[in-house]
Amino acid sequence: MAALQFDIVETIGVLSTNKSGWTKELNLVSWNGRAPKFDLRDWAPDHAKMGKGITLSNDELDQLRETLIKMQTN
Repeated sequence: MAALQFDIVETIGVLSTNKSGWTKELNLVSWNGRAPKFDLRDWAPDHAKMGKGITLSNDELDQLRETLIKMQTN
């Protein structure tokens, strides 16, 4: 199996940090040389290991933002 390649293009924000130092982060990440997408997942302190997460396109992130805004107003 080929190694997974990634490049954290931009760190948008850290949402939380657990006792072991892993952080849940929203980043802009390029996976295997592809165009960067928004990525939400847990990362080890040195970013050498990662947990399961999700990637979102610009449109999906916009829809998520709209959904969260609607939740606040209800």
